[in-house]
Amino acid sequence: VVAIKLYSRGLMGSLSPHIGNLSFLRIINLNNNSFRGRIPEEIGLLRRLMYIEFSNNSFLGTIPKNISQCRNLVYLNLIDNNFSGTIPPELQLLKKLRDLGIGKNKLLSGPIPQSIGNLTSLTQLALRSCSLSGEIPESLAQLRSLGILDLGIYSTQVVGKIPSGIGNLVGLSLVQLYNNKLEGPIPLSMGTLSNLYVLDLGDNGFTGDIPTNFGNLSLLTNLYLQGNNFSGHIPKSIGNCSNLLELYLSRNNLIGSIPQEILIPVLSISLDLSYNALMGSIPIEVGSLKNLAILDLSNNRLSGLIPNSLRTCISLEQLDLEGNLFEGQLPEGLSSLMGLTNLDLSRNNLSGTIPSSFGMLRLQQLNLSFNRLQGQTAISLQGNKQLCGGILELNLPPCPSSSSSSPISSRKNLSTPLKIVIPIAGVAAILCLVVFLYKIRASKKSPSSPPSFAGVTFLRLSYSDLLKATGGFAEANLVGFGRFGHVYKGILDDGVTVIAVKVLNLVTKGASKSFSAECNALRGIRHRNLLKILSVCESIDFQENDFKALVYEFKANGSLDKWLYYNGEREEGSDARLRNLDITERLNIAIDVAQALEYLHCGTESIIVHGDLKPSNILLGEDMSACVGDFGLSKILSSVVPPHESSSISTIGIKGTIGYVPPEYGMINSISTKGDVYSYGILVLEMFTNRRPTDDSFIDHVNLHNFVRAAFPNRVMEIVDPLIRIGPQQNDTEFEGCVCSIISIGLRCSKEISGERMSITNVVRELHKIRNKLSS
Repeated sequence: VVAIKLYSRGLMGSLSPHIGNLSFLRIINLNNNSFRGRIPEEIGLLRRLMYIEFSNNSFLGTIPKNISQCRNLVYLNLIDNNFSGTIPPELQLLKKLRDLGIGKNKLLSGPIPQSIGNLTSLTQLALRSCSLSGEIPESLAQLRSLGILDLGIYSTQVVGKIPSGIGNLVGLSLVQLYNNKLEGPIPLSMGTLSNLYVLDLGDNGFTGDIPTNFGNLSLLTNLYLQGNNFSGHIPKSIGNCSNLLELYLSRNNLIGSIPQEILIPVLSISLDLSYNALMGSIPIEVGSLKNLAILDLSNNRLSGLIPNSLRTCISLEQLDLEGNLFEGQLPEGLSSLMGLTNLDLSRNNLSGTIPSSFGMLRLQQLNLSFNRLQGQTAISLQGNKQLCGGILELNLPPCPSSSSSSPISSRKNLSTPLKIVIPIAGVAAILCLVVFLYKIRASKKSPSSPPSFAGVTFLRLSYSDLLKATGGFAEANLVGFGRFGHVYKGILDDGVTVIAVKVLNLVTKGASKSFSAECNALRGIRHRNLLKILSVCESIDFQENDFKALVYEFKANGSLDKWLYYNGEREEGSDARLRNLDITERLNIAIDVAQALEYLHCGTESIIVHGDLKPSNILLGEDMSACVGDFGLSKILSSVVPPHESSSISTIGIKGTIGYVPPEYGMINSISTKGDVYSYGILVLEMFTNRRPTDDSFIDHVNLHNFVRAAFPNRVMEIVDPLIRIGPQQNDTEFEGCVCSIISIGLRCSKEISGERMSITNVVRELHKIRNKLSS
């Protein structure tokens, strides 16, 4: 017997000591079962053994010293078991060992052995979530092949300083040392680790200045320095980190102003500078953060006006400026941030009235308390279905505690706005505003260990993690498939996080190219209407075949295609309203998709052409918000052009989906943003007529565009899907006017001549006008 591969079989019991008789054994994989008991000492007899994978079981006792007799061992993974005792120093004898994973064994204690420095072939060392103590050994600096160092260990006693020789580990790409009791200054040599992608030193006791040479880390995507005792100014040089996606500097003692240099457009996840002593105004350059989702500058000493340039931060979901010295009026431009869900401007010196346009925001949390706002302000809460406050007079539900999830509801009934007029004056103004708007703030949670993965992703997930999450890629968890692979639903170890795993079928021609295209397109971009990528996995499976997968957030309501063409075979747990999309929901979906395209075409440093827009690539969340997914056919163009123009790139063998591919793609070997606009136009016509562009009724030269154009405008109500009327009753004339306006956009986007098509920016603008009219 050369290999034992019994991963994810639901096996129980203990490992027999007779395992020692299999003298030719090279691979043993028992990952993701329920094995208990001790690992038998006889495992040391397997001198040919190269691969031990025992993770995600319930093995207990000490790690046997005899494993050190397996001198050919290359891979040892004991993560997520119940091992106790200490790390055997005898492991130093495994000179060929490349991957050592002992993390998530909470009973494993004692120091990290000094002898670990003798494992000079190590490329990965994972000791997170144990109960280790003592200092990080200086010998760690001898591991010159090390690429991943993960000592992020909760509830631990690891103390002392980072070894001064860490700069010798030039191959490091990921360093996680969060939630320890490390102290002292950060060694300057860390600024020379030019291959570093992720650096997490959060929640320790580091002191001194943040090294200015961190600006040399040009590949860095995730920098976590929160919860320390850093002092001095924020280095301007951090702005040289041209791939930085998120920056956490909160809960330190930083002073001075916010350097405009760090406000780089590539930031797309979070910029958190809260709980410091920063002064001065917010630089107007904050408007360059068009990709940023979370901006937290709360609890500093910032002053001046809130810059109106924030209006161009179109991807913002959370904005927190609480506890500063801002003055002046609330910027009207904030109302243009349609993706904003959390807005906290409390405890400042703001004055004037609350702009009525704030009522257009779909907020879950809004806090304007403890300011000097005055006057009589009409506030519309229409569309804010997740806004809470517990105020009976306003029909707002109580806000959930920080431990409970926010309620999610459908984005329907925009036609019934709620208007409230609040007189505000002097001290009474503050009290009224507190009652009306104050949302008990969830306790500020530090991102003590924000999940991260080098490059484009936030989670580190191995093949075995995905295998476990999807039940061994079980057919019961298969939720979709496409030309290059299958999509599975999975649940991570926390039992809460639901994921969608797109597994590439690498035998299919073009699958690997599709994987690369999707990674390249999604790297560094973020928008509320783009499907969020959580991780990538490029490995080998347990049959030693190449394995590639993309991990996305899971969208509970599935694809738009399923909603448009429900076939009567409702899946267990699926929404009973399938095929019941009213005009408001379809319009909201059309707006969400248009906003995603506008971001891809105009909102990034490089233009991204999606290349395969269709209902099956539009995913719907629990609140029916839409996200565009599947970037396997996308192309990145070189530079941004004005939104009223088009940009193209030459390519050979253009692919797409029949019916959605623009006619010019069949004549020229180039793709352009106008091609996406054509696909979008067809999508809009399909959504409102419930006819596929490949419908059997379209013969000869008739297509969906021509079919609709022949009925437009006088007979348009004869061809639209009758189910669009299922929502709240509308005035017939106004209703038909809105439908005609939407159909007109679909027709203008899907014109045969590309130069005559609408710009996506104008599409977004006109659709918003239609929605405002429909809801009035």
